[in-house]
Amino acid sequence: MDRNAPKTYQLSAATAVDVADILRLIRALAEYEKLSDQVVATEAALQEALFGATPRVEALVARSASRVVGFALYFQNYSTFRARSGVYLEDLFVEPEYRGSGIGQALLRKLAGIAVARGCERFEWAVLDWNVPAIEFYQSLGARPLDDWTVYRLGGDALQALAAQA
Repeated sequence: MDRNAPKTYQLSAATAVDVADILRLIRALAEYEKLSDQVVATEAALQEALFGATPRVEALVARSASRVVGFALYFQNYSTFRARSGVYLEDLFVEPEYRGSGIGQALLRKLAGIAVARGCERFEWAVLDWNVPAIEFYQSLGARPLDDWTVYRLGGDALQALAAQA
């Protein structure tokens, strides 16, 4: 594909037929982040999370010539201090050859619109410290890091051990 050729795209809410493509892009994102060994997601698990009886997440996809070339996977969170919901962006990824065509920014604009339409006060996400291109992109949109917060994670054996104490 010619990187200089104009790239047209369409955004839409993901549907069940997009699950395989979303998983393909999740794997590409993990490879970019040097975390491929951590991907255990399956199509069935994504299908259930996105479209099961109790959906846990939502996704937008970007298509170019009917091919899914980008996605944003998100869910609603909640601020007790504000007593308001927010949108948390779990993953955003655009295939390298489509970067710079406006897809990432369009996905973020669409999510900001969803947040506002739902009465949310916040739109948040995390970014790896070393991912300078993403950090610069987010800051160009007006996003600012929360320097006074540190993300903690409890998983695997530690999660199981704590749950066993309940």
